[in-house]
Amino acid sequence: VQLQASGGGLVQAGGSLRLSCAASGRSTSSLDMGWFRQAPGGEREFVAAVRMHGGRIYYTDSVKGRFAVSKDNAKNTMYLQMNSLKPEDTAVYYCAGDARGHQRIGVSSTSADSYGIWGQGTLVTVSS
Repeated sequence: VQLQASGGGLVQAGGSLRLSCAASGRSTSSLDMGWFRQAPGGEREFVAAVRMHGGRIYYTDSVKGRFAVSKDNAKNTMYLQMNSLKPEDTAVYYCAGDARGHQRIGVSSTSADSYGIWGQGTLVTVSS
């Protein structure tokens, strides 16, 4: 299974971007999937996730109301719509997937340790 992230770029504060994460080798309907980000000099942090079963969605507090995660299983792609972007959103954004079934095995979909499949990252730069 491979994940390919795209859609990053340079945007002014208050602007919008949509990131995509295309999966190959397995259907997104059978993956728990998430977005994480890593700012320069910082650690990788959770942004948003969507579970395979029931589609339950999670967000980190700093993006609630501004970001929206979704999956289009027909296109085998996960998206992250980012609105009202702030300079502190500047980071490399990574998509992640896991086929074990987080709900079934009782692991958190907000932890990077719960994911075994990672995309290469796409850079988002928000200028002030």
